[in-house]
Amino acid sequence: MKTSQAQILQEYGPFPGADQVHGVSFDGRHVWFASGDRLNAVDPASGQLARSIEVFAHAGTAFDGRHLFQLAEDRIQKIDPGSGQVLATIPAPDGGNSGMAWAEGMLWVGQYRNQRIHQVDPGTGAILRTIPCSRFVTGVTWVDGELWHGTWEGEESDLRRIDPETGAVLERIDMPAGVGLSGVESDGGDRFFCGGARSGTIRAVRRPARDPQ
Repeated sequence: MKTSQAQILQEYGPFPGADQVHGVSFDGRHVWFASGDRLNAVDPASGQLARSIEVFAHAGTAFDGRHLFQLAEDRIQKIDPGSGQVLATIPAPDGGNSGMAWAEGMLWVGQYRNQRIHQVDPGTGAILRTIPCSRFVTGVTWVDGELWHGTWEGEESDLRRIDPETGAVLERIDMPAGVGLSGVESDGGDRFFCGGARSGTIRAVRRPARDPQ
C-alpha cells in the first residue's frame, strides 16, 4: 500500500454562522458544505462565502451536475441549488450515514461506525451493493474511476483509496496529527476538499500524482 503525508494547499474558513463542516461537495465553481441548518457555497478562488441555503444538513453532500443531494437523518434530499427548493426525498440507508458522493449515475453513501459504503439508487433509495471498509468512514468521493473515503478515529484521520469491489486499501494519505476529517470531495483534478468538522474549516489537499501504467 502506498502511503504519504497530506500536502495542505489552502485552508478556507472558519465562516460566519457556521461552526462545523459536515458534508462537502463541488459543483465546478463553488465548494458546498453542510453546516447543520444550511448548505453554504464557498468560492475557492477567494475563500469567501458566496451564498447559503437554509436546509437540514448534518451529514454528507453530493452534486450530480444539476442538483445537490443532502443527507438529513433518515432521508436524502434532492435540492435545486438555484432556488434552494427541496425537489424530492428518498429514504437514506439505516445505520449512521456520514459521507455521500455522486458517480456513475448513483449515490454512494458512507456509514461511519458500520465501516461501509453503499451504492444507492438516487430515484428510490434502494441499496444496490455494499463495499466493506476497514476503518470508520467519513466523506466519500470518486475521481477518475478511483473511490476515496475519509476516516477519522480519535486524533487520527486520513484519506484512503480503496478497491471498489473488495474495499481493500490501495493508498493512504495521512492528515496532520489532531486534524479531523469530515466531508471529502475531489475537484476532478489534483485537489481534495476536506471538511474539518468542529474546526469550521475546509482544507484543500493535494491529490497524489498517478503512477504511469
